[in-house]
Amino acid sequence: MVVVTLLSLIVLALMSVFSSTQKAFRSSITQTDVMEGGRAAIDFMAGDLRAIVPSAVNNPNGVHFFVMVTNYAVPPSPLMQPLVGSPNGALRTNVLENFFILGRGNLDGVPMWFGVAYAVSTNASPGGLYSLYRFATNHPVAGVDPSILFTQDLTNFLQNVGRRGSRLMDGVVHLTVRAYDTNGVWMNTNGVGFLTGAALYGETPFRMYNRMVPAAVEVELGVLEDRTLQRAESLSGATIAQSNYLAAAAGKVHVFRQRVAVQSIDPSGY
Repeated sequence: MVVVTLLSLIVLALMSVFSSTQKAFRSSITQTDVMEGGRAAIDFMAGDLRAIVPSAVNNPNGVHFFVMVTNYAVPPSPLMQPLVGSPNGALRTNVLENFFILGRGNLDGVPMWFGVAYAVSTNASPGGLYSLYRFATNHPVAGVDPSILFTQDLTNFLQNVGRRGSRLMDGVVHLTVRAYDTNGVWMNTNGVGFLTGAALYGETPFRMYNRMVPAAVEVELGVLEDRTLQRAESLSGATIAQSNYLAAAAGKVHVFRQRVAVQSIDPSGY
């Protein structure tokens, strides 16, 4: 009996050690996956943002940089989460914004306008939960008003994000983009060559046209851990249940932030 008892205690201790090791290993893998995915998405955006060029079209539709809070047609959005350890129950509001960038280059020797846009589809088909999409379009410079990339191509993309864009990753619950001037000040009021609107969830809609571009753009990205995302996706069809589950998972959101300097900046425009 003594031997059996001792063996049982040893087995239980070994099982506890094995369980702890497995838990640490899974946590490490999760952290690695989130870091790789978040950094890859930020790098994609940074590369596109550095290539902003002025449209030289002097009307509000000649847009070369545009940001606006997502029209939340399908819950669970915006996702609000009580902050971990907050004594007064403070909430974090995870805001999602769409943004558009105008660029210019050559394609097979032909001068082209290039348009790139990013948007998150919260819970639509095809796609997963909080799927980040990238959209790209182009038109020859000769005889084409660059305004159509904003008024036509971007509009078509936002009407059906899941079918017109390329899916980059899932679990993006937060995406904000802010433009900064040469003094490092957030451009959230109207000025020459750019327009803003009423703030929503603390973020300001923004469009820039004519010859002025931001000196820098800051991107903030919030990504869910894989296991949390999978659990939320298992509640597919029950959007309220998904929202309630994710609201209690503030500690499972990893935030990435990067400020990108725009290469085509002309300081004399400020």
